[in-house]
Order: sequence, then structure tokens, then C-alpha cells
Amino acid sequence: MRATGRLVKMRRSWQLYLCLLPAFAYLAIFNYAPMYGLQIAFRNYMPAFGITNSPWVGLKHFTTFVNSFQFTILIRNTVLISVYSLIFGFPIPIMLALMLHEIKFVPFKKIVQNLTYIPYFISVVVTVAMIILFTSPSIGVINKLIGLFGGEAVDFMGKSSMFRTLYIVTGIWQSMGWNSIIYFAALVGVDPQLYESAYIDGANRLRRIWHINLPGIAPTIIMLFIINCGGLLNVGFEKTFLMQNTLNTDVSEVISTYVYKTGILNAKFSYTSAIGLFNTVINFTLLLIVNRVARGVSGIGLF
Repeated sequence: MRATGRLVKMRRSWQLYLCLLPAFAYLAIFNYAPMYGLQIAFRNYMPAFGITNSPWVGLKHFTTFVNSFQFTILIRNTVLISVYSLIFGFPIPIMLALMLHEIKFVPFKKIVQNLTYIPYFISVVVTVAMIILFTSPSIGVINKLIGLFGGEAVDFMGKSSMFRTLYIVTGIWQSMGWNSIIYFAALVGVDPQLYESAYIDGANRLRRIWHINLPGIAPTIIMLFIINCGGLLNVGFEKTFLMQNTLNTDVSEVISTYVYKTGILNAKFSYTSAIGLFNTVINFTLLLIVNRVARGVSGIGLF
């Protein structure tokens, strides 16, 4: 009976379901059809034989990766960059949205919004070029300022200890404005009567933020936090690769750059496919765990 009722509803609204077909086609062609190639992670892929005719090796490539000396280094570097980015980068868009929401002078609010949104549209190549230029020991603005105060020039890009700081700080600068949009939109949807009631009860601005704004956007915060945790091992390739040099490779070599160098440059397609699948499985497992914990604690989850 339920199935029959659903079919009747689908027939009545067939135009709406027809509009969904392009989206389903896109997902099927570009997201699900390529999964056929995942089997090369379990084969010794040879282009001359094709995917299905290449020798089956099972979990050989996974075992090789886990037992390699690069495994610990790659996992450590990838996790540290991701965790630090999450710890320092995730709360800042929330705070920015809360501050913008409290600004009543509209022209100033628009100026701040534009200044924080613009960096997001700067390409990664230009961003890294700016980092290299500003931190240059000879002509960099930062080292010029250090010299004015009597300090010595620092080769920021040549110091392994500075790589993560530069990566995370510039990442926050570039994305905080854009990421704050969704929180700002959620704040706009909070019932204004709650603010009026709190104001009448004598609540100051901080208490209104703590007891009204944050609970109002809590579902959005939790959902985005779960999504971010689900991509914990997905450190962006372009920026990491462009900032990488021989002096900071010990901390800048992450899974994505290693896959590029090994899979594309050295043509080890099966091996790097196994690494990519390993990465995806770990991310999916983290997503399930964090979603389960969040649903148990707050009652909010992706599914």
C-alpha cells in the first residue's frame, strides 16, 4: 500500500522528478561510474592488459603501503595539518559571523564582509606566490619589518617548523569570510522575539550571544563539524605541493602529494589507487564515528 501511494504521488509530481534527472545523471556518470576503476587497487594494473585483465593481487598494495617507512610520516603530516586546521580554523568563521551579526552600522558591515570574502576568490597559485614574496628573506615585507626592530631575516619557507603555521594561517585568512556566510545566514533565521525577550530580562550582549545566537546556529555548527571530520585526511594537494621544497619536505609531504609523485610521475597506478582507497575508507569511518557521537550527545547528525 505504501509503495502504491508513493507511485501515485510520483505520477502527480512527475515534472519535479524529471527535474532531478540531470542531477542523478551527473552523480551516476561522474561519481558512481568511475568506481568501476577501484578494482585496480587490488590488481597489478598494466595499461596494455586493461583493468579487468590485469593480474589480481588482493591486498598486496595496501600491505606494502602500511609497511612502508613513508606510512608513519604521511599519516602524521596529514593528520597534524588537518587537526590543526580544524582546531584553529573551524571556530574563526563562527566568531566572525557572530561579530558581523552584532554590527548595526550597515556600511561598515558590508566593508568587513567584502574584505573577508575577497581572499577566497584568489587562486591557490597566487596565494602561494604572495606567501613566498611576503616571507622572502631579502625582499619580503615581514622580514623588512623584523629588520626595522633590529632582528635578523628569517627564511620562513626554508624552516620546517614554520610550514604548518604558514599553511594554516593563510588558509584561515583565505577561507574565514566565505565559511562565515552559512553561519551568518543561520543567525538571520533566529527568531527576533528571543532577542527582545532577553533584552527585557536584562541580558547583556554576551549573554544574548551565548544563550540565543549559539544555540540557534548549533545544528549548523554540528553538521559542518561532522563534514569536516569526514575529510580529515583530505589535505589540499595544490597549496601543499606549491609550498613544498627540499627544506620542508619532512613536514609537508602528505598523502595527496605522495600519491601525485608516486602514481602520476612514477606511474604506480595500482599502488596509489590503494592509498587513495585507504584514505577514503578512513575518512568514511571517521564520518560515521563522529556522526554517531554527535547524534548521541546532541541529537543532531547527518543521518
